[in-house]
Amino acid sequence: MLYVVTGPPAAGKSSWIDARARPSDIVIDLDRITQALMGPGAPAWSQHPIAMKVAHRARYAAIDEAVKHLDEVDVYLIHTMPSAKWLARYRSHGAEVVAVDPGKDIVMQRVRDMRAPGLQAVATRWYARQAKQRSEHRVTRQASRSW
Repeated sequence: MLYVVTGPPAAGKSSWIDARARPSDIVIDLDRITQALMGPGAPAWSQHPIAMKVAHRARYAAIDEAVKHLDEVDVYLIHTMPSAKWLARYRSHGAEVVAVDPGKDIVMQRVRDMRAPGLQAVATRWYARQAKQRSEHRVTRQASRSW
């Protein structure tokens, strides 16, 4: 099974996966990939532009390979804000999309505690996108016609 785990930064996506994934499962996490590519002493939430480019390429390659093995292992993929195109691609593999969101106040406090202003901007975008999607899918109710 492919699990696509979405949510704002510092929401607990990695913790959600850690509570469910088995040692034999595949976990594709851009933060973990970036950290593995950085030199000793690099911050855990590194946003170094070159490292991010390399990490994204590694992530794409990992996704392409991992989906070939869904009949053998579960794959957990963190994708904070997947586009409609990416969601369609994931769903073509039978993905279950899971949103992890403990609430905006909690997320923003966690980001402040991490002293990572770049993540605050991402969290703000994530919540704005969620609000937009809710408003686009709002149902207007009207009374039935009396025939």
